[in-house]
Amino acid sequence: TMIEQSKGVFEVEWPMFGELSRALALKVVRDYDPEIVVGVATAGVVPGAVIAAILDREFHSIIVSRRYQAESVRETPAVFGAVPPSVRGRRVLIVDETCDSGATMRLAISAIVNAGAKEVRTAVAFKTGSFEPDYLTLSPAALVWHGGNLVGFANLWVSDNKESLSIDLMRYGMDTGTAPI
Repeated sequence: TMIEQSKGVFEVEWPMFGELSRALALKVVRDYDPEIVVGVATAGVVPGAVIAAILDREFHSIIVSRRYQAESVRETPAVFGAVPPSVRGRRVLIVDETCDSGATMRLAISAIVNAGAKEVRTAVAFKTGSFEPDYLTLSPAALVWHGGNLVGFANLWVSDNKESLSIDLMRYGMDTGTAPI
């Protein structure tokens, strides 16, 4: 795992990706029971599929993109393909890797609601802008550094009334291959 401070890039290797997906699934299952998980293609498909597998739920994907089938980046995203018809009358969790303005996520929500979903909630690993997803993996989080290397991270679970905090150690010894707790 590497964070390049000058570009704001957070590269996630597979072991940490697995822990981030596990953390997001745990946050979801604490107060929501989705019947279907929908990953936003392209970057939300793998985390969506992993979360669906962890929760033992049906998985589908939807393409909502500014770049798909375009020579240049569009100003606004567009939906490509049909929403899975199985969302009708069911609780749906939409998963993407990140959200910024929320334009892509709002379009996915709208498409799934218009297809008849009973309830729709959103989950992302990282938040880089103003959109507020229902579930977010790394906020707030504690990062542990040693010798310039990220060696561990933990989710900080804050109570709704902001009066208590618990720590969920997600990964340690990242560079040494130490197993997660």
